[in-house]
Amino acid sequence: QVQLVESGGGLVQPGGSLRLSCAASGFTLDRYAIGWFRQAPGKEREGFSCISSGDGSTYYADSVKGRFTISRDNAKNTVYLQMNSLKPEDTAVYYCGAGIMHNYCSGAGLYEYDYWGQGTQVTVSS
Repeated sequence: QVQLVESGGGLVQPGGSLRLSCAASGFTLDRYAIGWFRQAPGKEREGFSCISSGDGSTYYADSVKGRFTISRDNAKNTVYLQMNSLKPEDTAVYYCGAGIMHNYCSGAGLYEYDYWGQGTQVTVSS
């Protein structure tokens, strides 16, 4: 019954924006670090952003820093990813993961996330 569901992906032109949602059911997100990952065809899944539990510290990879913003709405048990100034190289399947961590999430690998969503496709193209 524990589920994590991404939504909000789609086709957008370069320079456009999308907001992805990561909605949890069966557990409460505020006790978990939440990471966003993406995987393009032929490439490994890479983590590019996360938000820690506790103090809610955020991390952004250089590739998305200044363009993407991660946030949490505990009332809706949902984490959001606002994506602005999208580039063709942002095209990928986007996944969210949830994991209980005792350190900041910036150093966490895929194996430290307990739950995963099914992914949502983001395509940036003219």
